[in-house]
Amino acid sequence: MLQEAVFNRADNACELCKNTENLDVFMVPESPDETAGCAVLTCQTCRTQLTGEADIDTNHWRCLNDAMWSPTPAVQVVAYRMLNKLSGESWAQDLLDMAYLEDDVKQWAEAGLIEQEATLDCNGTALQVGDNVHLVKDLTVKGANFTAKRGTPVRGISLSDNPLHIEGKVNGTRIVIIAAYTKKS
Repeated sequence: MLQEAVFNRADNACELCKNTENLDVFMVPESPDETAGCAVLTCQTCRTQLTGEADIDTNHWRCLNDAMWSPTPAVQVVAYRMLNKLSGESWAQDLLDMAYLEDDVKQWAEAGLIEQEATLDCNGTALQVGDNVHLVKDLTVKGANFTAKRGTPVRGISLSDNPLHIEGKVNGTRIVIIAAYTKKS
């Protein structure tokens, strides 16, 4: 009954990427109940990445551009959580900035987010996506053949999966920077 209800609602296509092969019901973790309203129809590609059985393919999740606007709260929750995982990607952060969730749906979505260790600058100040920092020491940029000088501003940083690193553009090149070598502006 649950499976039939989810398949009918989804029109026999993955509710995240619209794939029509290898479909199965995915129960959203931290759901308030076990009804069809707390399940999402997913293809094997989406499901294995959601469960951690496969590595996350960043480009596959560009489909969330459409899925995040689904009228189904469970789909909104999964899209929000995955966009948070991918928030180091500028396109994912842009989608997160545009996303709107009702208060109860947002609370449900945030209940399933794994708290990531904070990324700290040299003074122990927590850094967030979009912050502006400047370098506190000269850094040799491998592969780009230049040295980023102390005091160089890095605007609109991104956070990475590693809380010790940030990403940002220096001299027009996107580089990974050790967060402890920066100071929040």
